[in-house]
Amino acid sequence: MIDADYMKLALELASQSQAAGEVPVGAVVVKDGEIVGRGFNAPISRRDPSAHAEMMALRDAAQRLGNYRLVGCELFVTLEPCLMCAGAIMHARIARAVYGASDPKTGACGSVLDVFAERRLNHHTEVTGGVLAQECGALLSNFFALRRAQQKAQ
Repeated sequence: MIDADYMKLALELASQSQAAGEVPVGAVVVKDGEIVGRGFNAPISRRDPSAHAEMMALRDAAQRLGNYRLVGCELFVTLEPCLMCAGAIMHARIARAVYGASDPKTGACGSVLDVFAERRLNHHTEVTGGVLAQECGALLSNFFALRRAQQKAQ
């Protein structure tokens, strides 16, 4: 599989998130070509501010692999990780993070901050952005447009 294939799986998870009334973001963790973790946004339903898609996928992978260190794993997420998720990605020792749409408000991989470029930190995750960016961004844009229309109608 190539990056776009994994991102398509993350997009499927993002759709599940949207169906549950959450902001549509999905993520998968891959090790040696196998998906070992899946997650989608669930902070509203779980009443948990840390239940971002990346966090859920990292937790799932850690449980499946039996280790909080996810050495040799890659994370694919539909939206650029925020500062909290970037920190978790580093602490998990993810080798590579791949995201779809950039996040100009909270993105920590170059849009607002670039945490992974900070050489003083002890772990450095390789980051690739823009994989299926149009599809990922459209899912989010459509979600927020619908939400605004619903609020206006009320």
